Amino acid sequence: MNKELVLWEKQWVTILSEFQQQISPKKGQILVVGCSTSEVVGEKIGSAGSMDVADLIYRGLERFSKETGIHLAFQCCEHLNRALVVERTDLERLFLEEVSAVPVPKAGGSMAAYAYRKFNEPVLAENIKADYGIDIGDTFIGMHLKPVVVPVRASLNRLGDAHVTLAKTRPKLIGGARAVYSLEETR
Repeated sequence: MNKELVLWEKQWVTILSEFQQQISPKKGQILVVGCSTSEVVGEKIGSAGSMDVADLIYRGLERFSKETGIHLAFQCCEHLNRALVVERTDLERLFLEEVSAVPVPKAGGSMAAYAYRKFNEPVLAENIKADYGIDIGDTFIGMHLKPVVVPVRASLNRLGDAHVTLAKTRPKLIGGARAVYSLEETR
């Protein structure tokens, strides 16, 4: 698996770099990550979790977070009702609802379990409305994104064997025929 990890790390660097180029991150915004490490290694979701793959993905996201100022939230699997691993500071800053559990590979998923052990003061939040999303292995993160989701395309849409979907959000456009959406339109 070492050769595969090297390849996957190159893929991951490309995906994150191209994602970063297409978004306009602001410090403190939230990126929700759903990840099936099983899918990355070519197995059915929830069947063959890998802490090595979780480490690879986490390290890339940690760099991404430091470069952009975006805060991370990791979605747990269905066995923890897709709760999210967040830092306590984000839970409090965003007035999120805390729930009690400690994610483990078989109940929460390898990625969430790994992140829980790497965060400074991890807690689980019931839900969140994130600004950005990365879904590795079709884990369905949509419930944790703000309402208007815009797909972001990178040259790669796979990490190992897992399908990767990237997303950003934008504010809702409200109004009707007379609505104006930018100051330039008023001139």
